[in-house]
Amino acid sequence: MTSDLLRLVIGEEPDVFLLRQRGRQVAASVGLDGQDQIRVATALSDLGRELVRQDVSTTAVFRLRRAPVAALLVELTWHGPVVAAGPGWDTARRLMNEMLTTSSGVTLVKHVPHAVVPDDGLLDDLRDSSGTTALDELRTQNQELLETLENLEAKSKELERLNEELEETNRGVVALYQELSEELEQTNQGVVALYAELDAKSAELREAAAARIRFWSNISHELRGPINSVVGLTRLLAGPGGDPMTDDQRHHVDLINESAATLLALVNELLDTAKAESGSLQPRPAPVALDYVLTQLRSAVRPLLRSGDVRLVVDDVPEVPPLVTDETMLVRILRNVLSNAVKFTKRGEIRFTAEAGPGPDEVRFVVVDTGIGIPEGEQTRVFEEFYQVPNALQVGASGTGLGLSYARKLAEILGGTLVLSSSAGVGTEVVLTLPTAKDELVQAAPVACALIADGDEANRGRLRAAMTGIAAEVLETEDGRSALNLAKQRRPDLLVVNASSPLMSGSAVLSVLRLDPDLAGVPVVIVCGDDPGGLARSVHGLGAAMLHEARISPETVSRAIRDAQLTARRTDSR
Repeated sequence: MTSDLLRLVIGEEPDVFLLRQRGRQVAASVGLDGQDQIRVATALSDLGRELVRQDVSTTAVFRLRRAPVAALLVELTWHGPVVAAGPGWDTARRLMNEMLTTSSGVTLVKHVPHAVVPDDGLLDDLRDSSGTTALDELRTQNQELLETLENLEAKSKELERLNEELEETNRGVVALYQELSEELEQTNQGVVALYAELDAKSAELREAAAARIRFWSNISHELRGPINSVVGLTRLLAGPGGDPMTDDQRHHVDLINESAATLLALVNELLDTAKAESGSLQPRPAPVALDYVLTQLRSAVRPLLRSGDVRLVVDDVPEVPPLVTDETMLVRILRNVLSNAVKFTKRGEIRFTAEAGPGPDEVRFVVVDTGIGIPEGEQTRVFEEFYQVPNALQVGASGTGLGLSYARKLAEILGGTLVLSSSAGVGTEVVLTLPTAKDELVQAAPVACALIADGDEANRGRLRAAMTGIAAEVLETEDGRSALNLAKQRRPDLLVVNASSPLMSGSAVLSVLRLDPDLAGVPVVIVCGDDPGGLARSVHGLGAAMLHEARISPETVSRAIRDAQLTARRTDSR
């Protein structure tokens, strides 16, 4: 990819002028601009003069390289010793792109942006060794020098002009910078003053909030004593051992009792809200038996229904992850939400559901009613303290407007959320979402001996298989009476009895166990069918768990055993 262009022999001083001239001409012919032509010519002239002074004969070969990088190559070769040092060598290094030196020669490289192959006629003219005289070459050099000086002078003037413009621009920038600095300083002073004012306001708000919390706590404590006294005295007056009263007197005493009870509930709500705001309300997590919680809520809320036109529906608990949280706080949240649903539902249905999700480690509780609903503009304000949505039902409903605010604070303390969606005239949905927690108590504790009492052999087989890995030994009997006798003999660590077991029902067996000092602490699971009715309340009241016989599986049995162990432990602690 290299083409030979020209060959010269340099032995005397005139040959140096020819080398300079041909170097400039070849550089022009291959496409180098004027400045690079002068650089090539000057490098060859100074280097050729150094070689002539050392009295060596030198051959110069001009070549055009097309690849990998297009370049003009000038190879200078000689015979004999040469000292490759001096001003000429330094000039050549500075003016050329590369300089490759060997013991018998040197190659000068000048990169060509767009290589142009000279035509043969031009090369023939260049190979004519007649050239020009030294005087002509000197004139050419002088002309090049003058052109270079003119170019330098023009560039110098342009540089002076640019420097003046730059200096003027710099003066404007400095002035602008000073102006901006002054404005920024004034702004910073205003921001500092604003922050100081905000800090002062924040301190005032903190003090006001602390004073409000102290006031709530003090007034609640001060009011609870007299109110409790009023409640107690009215109950004594209305009790069977009190003096006889007329119907009007008894009615008045009942009104006093109801009003005092309502006032006590409001004071307790204020006190709990104060504790939540001050951060002194700390959760006490423990495994929660959801069946027991739902039974409690159903029993507490059903008497509050406004009329027979409203139906309370509590869905059965499906398969949900074990829940470890503060049961007292959970009940308070749900009771507040359900109480609101009862207050503002004149007819229709209030449905309460517990279900898994929406996340893999979450449980959510949903309360949906067909009440009067909440206008869209009011839905964010119902969580404000003391705010009550104006409506016709609100006039006859007691309350402070703290229920939902308090419920949301408790939900946040438990690490969950409480959200509300509603449509005016259609109803309201409130969703409480809580995280499940990892705890050593969420799994059923292994037992040494378990006793199954069920008249259905198939049920006994499924229960026995489901307890694999939980019970080391499983005893079986067909009726409740035999189960009770066997329990007195062996004292099992767990009793699973069907609610409809022959000879003695499951609830009867449970009642007898709880009256026996030796068997009172045995965890009990009552297996029942659909619609247990009042059985659930009595079973949970006696510290036992329930299991639907249609849902017997290793998971449901393990959960029921865990709940039985938990409720039995809670009953013993009382």
